[in-house]
Amino acid sequence: MSVITSRPVLRWLVPVAAAATVIGGGAAIGTFAAEAEPALPPRTAAQLLVDLQTSQLEGLSGTVVQRADLGLPPIAGLAANSSDLAALVTGTHTLRVWYSGPERQRVALLDTLGERDLIHDGRDVWTWDSRTNTATHRTLDAETAKGIHEAPELPVTPQEAADRALAAVDESTAVSVGRAARVAGRDAYELVLEPRDQASLVHQLRIAIDAREHVPLRFEVFADGSDQPAFEVAFTQIDFRRPDADQFTFNPPPGVTVKEETADRPAAGERRPDATTRAAERPQVRTVGTGWTTVLEARVGDGAPTSAKGAADSEFAGVLGALPAVSGDWGSGRLLTGKLFSVLLTDDGRVLAGAVTPERLYEVARG
Repeated sequence: MSVITSRPVLRWLVPVAAAATVIGGGAAIGTFAAEAEPALPPRTAAQLLVDLQTSQLEGLSGTVVQRADLGLPPIAGLAANSSDLAALVTGTHTLRVWYSGPERQRVALLDTLGERDLIHDGRDVWTWDSRTNTATHRTLDAETAKGIHEAPELPVTPQEAADRALAAVDESTAVSVGRAARVAGRDAYELVLEPRDQASLVHQLRIAIDAREHVPLRFEVFADGSDQPAFEVAFTQIDFRRPDADQFTFNPPPGVTVKEETADRPAAGERRPDATTRAAERPQVRTVGTGWTTVLEARVGDGAPTSAKGAADSEFAGVLGALPAVSGDWGSGRLLTGKLFSVLLTDDGRVLAGAVTPERLYEVARG
């Protein structure tokens, strides 16, 4: 999925709204430029969590850098035809973000080929792509506005990443305070969130928290056996003043093509599937386990994941066919592994995935 989309995906757009609770952090290890460790008064993990729960933020603007190195096997044939996939799983991306309360947010994704913007101003949602000079305008009604809490595959800001980490906080998690850090020129405390279960591929989550404003400035995920983050998102520059209202007004550039869309009516030329079609296309999904070793299992059809005959796209099927073949008392299929996840595609039409070892997937597949 593209970072900029025509759907009202604005939950991830909010850079650093007042946090519910956040855990993570650690020493300033990573690919972002390191700064001298500041001298800060001691704080316990419990105190920092209270700080996060009670923080209040009226606005901010800043630059965010997101990096992913998930250790995927060669999938160039697939990624070449899917810039969205490539953007999600690899490389470095720079974004400008603006936040002015729950009614106004903006993200600009900057790359060598141009800029893509997503702007939320009250009931108005604009997306714009400079490469094609096309824009989509959507007017949200009260019901559609509930969709702003929807999130993408990968978080865009440290706050979004930190919010997702909360789901893993239970007795299976060890929590500690790391060293103080300097992030985006600001003093920060760091917390460490570490799974106790050896079946998890995650070694640590680390979150740097602003010492004064109590909001996440950097989020890092470390894979087992690595001292470099497999995924990180961090502010490199931040200003906690409320941005001017003009930042959330979309001014169409000359020659732009604008598509109008509402909650009930798609943009011209687009066709939205009816409820029956959506239900038929939706795979049967269940979760097995809890916390760090949760596995998602979906049934997508008999043999569809690994059979070129059953796949809708022959090139996609070819990529899957190049994955290592695996088998056991659970059956047979193909295995995709990265630094932080494993995906098992069985010959009987199931997909099992999680931030777990392949052995954990085989165990679930047997069940």
